[in-house]
Amino acid sequence: MLALYYFAAPLPGEKVIKVIHRDVFIVLKRILFFILLLLIPVIVTAMINFLFPALIEVMWVWPALVLASSAYLLFIWLLFFFSLIDYILDVWIITDQRIIDVRQKGFFSRSVSEVRHDHIQDISSEISGFFPTILKYGNVIVQSAGEQNKLFFEEVPNPESIRDMLMKMTTPKKNV
Repeated sequence: MLALYYFAAPLPGEKVIKVIHRDVFIVLKRILFFILLLLIPVIVTAMINFLFPALIEVMWVWPALVLASSAYLLFIWLLFFFSLIDYILDVWIITDQRIIDVRQKGFFSRSVSEVRHDHIQDISSEISGFFPTILKYGNVIVQSAGEQNKLFFEEVPNPESIRDMLMKMTTPKKNV
């Protein structure tokens, strides 16, 4: 599992409770967006061919269109690849002792932060918007007493259940 790569140094006796990625709808939304971007060169070429049919017969226009379209498609592929890498490598790992937030900030930059359960001060969740409400995905915000004030679980599925699970884990147990 890819998440185990980030969890190379567990604390003694620590167990992984849950590994969370962004909601699947987010990646589907990104794929649809890039499919629409891929159609732009086809539409532009068709418009040029329809509006200026004589322009295509000029010797240098067709190679210039192919070159521009190729550069555009290469750029779109690079953006899609970065978007997919960002989706796959952003992960939140909840263990019985801490929360680990792994963020991919670019192709060659990653940040890993963690908050122990005893340093958590507040946990909240938010769902805003039509699709997030219907598909039940949103954000979970964990406020801590450490140097890094907040951890954001962005666009995760079922943020209320994640919040409730974290609340149960951080509530001190009463001795009977």
